Amino acid sequence: MAGGFGGGEAVAGRAEQYEGKITGYFILACIVGSFGGSLFGYDLGVSSGVTSMDDFLLKFFPDVYARKHAHLRETDYCKYDNQVLTLFTSSLYFAGLVSTFGASYVTKRHGRRASIMVGAVSFFLGGAVNAAAQNVAMLIVGRVLLGAGIGFGNQAVPLYLSEIAPYKIRGAVNQLFQLTTCLGILVADVINYFTDRIHPWGWRLSLGLAMGPATAIFVGALFLPETPNSLVERGKLEEARRVLEKVRGTHKVDAEFEDLKEASEAARAVKGTFRNLLAVRNRPQLIIGALGIPAFQQLSGMNSILFYSPVIFQSLGFGSSAALYSSIITGSMLVAGALISMVVVDRLGRRFLFIEAGIQMIVSMVVVAVILALKFGHGEEISKGVGTVLVVAICMFVVAYGWSWGPLGWLVPSELFPLEMRSAGQSVVVCVNLFWTAAVAQCFLAAMCHLRWGVFVLFAALIVVMSVFVILLLPETKQVPIEEIWMLFDKHWYWKRVVTKDPKYQGHTRHQRQEMAAASASTVKPVSSDA
Repeated sequence: MAGGFGGGEAVAGRAEQYEGKITGYFILACIVGSFGGSLFGYDLGVSSGVTSMDDFLLKFFPDVYARKHAHLRETDYCKYDNQVLTLFTSSLYFAGLVSTFGASYVTKRHGRRASIMVGAVSFFLGGAVNAAAQNVAMLIVGRVLLGAGIGFGNQAVPLYLSEIAPYKIRGAVNQLFQLTTCLGILVADVINYFTDRIHPWGWRLSLGLAMGPATAIFVGALFLPETPNSLVERGKLEEARRVLEKVRGTHKVDAEFEDLKEASEAARAVKGTFRNLLAVRNRPQLIIGALGIPAFQQLSGMNSILFYSPVIFQSLGFGSSAALYSSIITGSMLVAGALISMVVVDRLGRRFLFIEAGIQMIVSMVVVAVILALKFGHGEEISKGVGTVLVVAICMFVVAYGWSWGPLGWLVPSELFPLEMRSAGQSVVVCVNLFWTAAVAQCFLAAMCHLRWGVFVLFAALIVVMSVFVILLLPETKQVPIEEIWMLFDKHWYWKRVVTKDPKYQGHTRHQRQEMAAASASTVKPVSSDA
């Protein structure tokens, strides 16, 4: 079937019977849905640049402004060590982790599209409040509204993309979320570069332009189809089949639709979805998807570099414009990494990208730490040669993250959860992710002030731990239908000994059916040829 999705590397079930093709309707749904990531990305980029702008610091953080200009051309790890300034960044993520539980209810009861729209409205209001801010309190209120928007968007968009995509290309489609996040960062970096020259209100323009993508996403979401998975989950079977046929471009969707209905029936039989996450049969999803991967994504140190890249470069002796320009370079590397990942993730697999990038990120962090240990922190101006090596090392780290932990940190958890707890599971993913995002954001500048170059050694050590975690515990999920991924744990060297201890594990039923089918087949004897 040219251009279809049949066959592949599915572990079992009806996957080989799935049919379909790439349709214009599907492409439109992916593009509009994925742009929810631009909200997250724009905020990451714009907040990092605004916190290094003189006009912004002079109005809200005059002490930091004075300390910065006392060492304008010298390296000083502690220039920006101010907990209220870091609260400006981290308050958004604390708000996001709380709001994601409300997003879980909306996503489950009203659909993925509804959560995306609620997130867009909240983000729009946050951008408006921040642009009009007259004091730190208004800044924080605006950040909380932005955080609520990100909590809803990050909860719904990865689920939407994973469910709407054919399983053969689910990895590439889901990574549109990371791509739009990276594009949001890059666009914000470019905007910051120019608004930094608009005195004294350029920072207001940077923050207020957040209303642009929020408006575009809300309008686009009005035309989005709901995912067939969500419609089946809410009992809208006729509409679900109609959408599935339109998205796949064929009426031959019986096999996939049956899988969706069976998953929905299993979901309705489960009560207390958040409590169900703690069941022994769901231990792999809890440890890998809900806790491990989202925490490690932030503990890699990447978001610290995104948050504070202009601040880092200024602290290491780069001028204000040079620091913002360096941020544009790192943002471009992140986009490049996301594009590479989209091309290879369904060919090379998730595990390969995690492991290769882990090695590259460790080496990059060690190089940065060595340079800082030898050259910085002594009140000396840096040379262009050393500065170039530092930027190259950071770019190598960023591009490796861009094709691994950045996109896969959202893709893999969204794949692992069965339908009955997918919304609740994704809420925990977002909550854990944003908790560590906020914690790292709040502590990074203080850690850089006190640990100096040692903070990058710490990140390198954490990347070693998370790489070992992936090697030992994560099964490969490429080209496996989303409603059959739970079967992978039957074959995993460790998890098969865990999940089978639960008497309610659905694998027991599958094994019983296979045994009955085999027994039935063995009772059918061939007719003798001598008769």
